[in-house]
Amino acid sequence: MFVDQAWPPSTFLGRLRDATRVELLRQGTPITYPPHRALLQQGDDSRHVLLLTSGVVKVVASTESGYDMLLSVRIGGDLVGEMAAFEERPRSGTVIACGDVTARVIQVGALETFLTRHPDAMRAILHMLCARLRWANRRRIDFRAYDSLTRLARVLAELSQAYGQPLPDGDGKRCDLGVTLTQGELASLAGLALNTAEKSLAALTAKGLVERSYRTITICDVPKLLEFAKVVAHNPY
Repeated sequence: MFVDQAWPPSTFLGRLRDATRVELLRQGTPITYPPHRALLQQGDDSRHVLLLTSGVVKVVASTESGYDMLLSVRIGGDLVGEMAAFEERPRSGTVIACGDVTARVIQVGALETFLTRHPDAMRAILHMLCARLRWANRRRIDFRAYDSLTRLARVLAELSQAYGQPLPDGDGKRCDLGVTLTQGELASLAGLALNTAEKSLAALTAKGLVERSYRTITICDVPKLLEFAKVVAHNPY
């Protein structure tokens, strides 16, 4: 199971050679989580990682004042929990299952041994961490460089690039966002107040760039959204 599955190229499993991927999928212990279950808990001292094999999770950080912020979304093929495991520090966020999720629990020692034996997996880990740092850097730059409408468009554009699923009626231009997010969660990712995010999403809908239904977003024209969001290949940020 999962061995011959096509993994999104943005995920950890999608970056591996076939033989390395097969061996990694045999590591650790398989586990299943129901919807809304916390897979990892902020502040916990556990030293394992989770290799997601199906489903979608959200990474949420909570402050002392009780404010919750969505930090990222991860899907089957992604690795979660590696920061705390490698640093030997408490978990910096809580990972929550959005629906049914399957994963493999891998202790950090076993992962380190695996990475030593497989240089391509070590490179994949480094690429994954760099991609996540770039995401965080872009959000910091966006906060100062762009207005709220563009910031939300950039988040939607990057999510569609990483997780989007092409739709058969779209001539290659239409896609499902690939992850289910509330408007509050989109606001967190873009660093916007909820009412501002709601207005910005309505404006993008009026421009014909997105369509909305209950907790589902369709990108109507991916090239036009990328152009509007100023997401260009030659700009490293």
